[in-house]
Amino acid sequence: MIEFPLFALLLGPVLLAEALLARHEVLVYTVGWRTPTTELPKGMPYARGAEPDRPPAAYLVYLDGIGKRRFRDTRDGGQLVKALIAGAPELRVLGQVQPYSPLADPLGNRPVWKWIRRRVGLLLFLHNVMQIFVAADRRYRPLYNRAVGAQIANQLRLAGYEPGSGLPVVLLSYSGGAQVATGAVEELHSQLRAPVLLITIGGFHNGANDLTHARHLHQLTSATDWIERLCIWIFPQRWRLFRGSGWNRAVRAGKVTVHRLDPATHMGRHSYISPEARLPDGRTYLDHTADTVIALIRA
Repeated sequence: MIEFPLFALLLGPVLLAEALLARHEVLVYTVGWRTPTTELPKGMPYARGAEPDRPPAAYLVYLDGIGKRRFRDTRDGGQLVKALIAGAPELRVLGQVQPYSPLADPLGNRPVWKWIRRRVGLLLFLHNVMQIFVAADRRYRPLYNRAVGAQIANQLRLAGYEPGSGLPVVLLSYSGGAQVATGAVEELHSQLRAPVLLITIGGFHNGANDLTHARHLHQLTSATDWIERLCIWIFPQRWRLFRGSGWNRAVRAGKVTVHRLDPATHMGRHSYISPEARLPDGRTYLDHTADTVIALIRA
């Protein structure tokens, strides 16, 4: 571990470099210099849950928060995905999409980041934070939305989704994954003609993306989630004053429903996906969140 004074000295220049380079990947994708990755690690299926020999009730794509850096689920060891599969075996679930890589290139697999992870693991999270702001930037947002939307569409096809089949696609997102989920709607509508349902958990997004072709957006939140409240404060498109933003148009159209998961927090021992913190009825916060998601999909 790098000593703190040296870490503090290096952090400023590293953040500046990351801010300048964060947009590089989306530009590389746009000009066609690299082809997005579609192959998964050996032995990893394109989807879990409902068997491929019969149509599932819906396809669910889980877009994790900034802790996502590999094909496998990393934020909570995959516990939320496992709980959803166990509670709703009729779903076909994809957890491998890389929300913070337009090239679908897992950050944890890149040689330079393997070296960094052993020394300054915090930078892995800072990289993904920067990607969220690139995805929210009006100059790069259309490019980022197209890139990750196409990644999701490709993974769905590989998992057996038939374009035009009418099967619902659920984009379940945690924290910054909501910026990617809201941005992917148009591409999924264009490529797959899929009815898209959005479910955000502590969603961190700027509210600028067009949700016209989203069937509905369920916002799972909590009064103690200060990170989501911060997001609403820093992005003007989330303010009621900006009536023309994609978010406010969706709210006026009745497409947004808020569900309270109090007293869960955004992260930590009492987060939405904590397997330890419990409600008065005995359920863990993880169970409560999974039960809510499943009920919304089935409804």
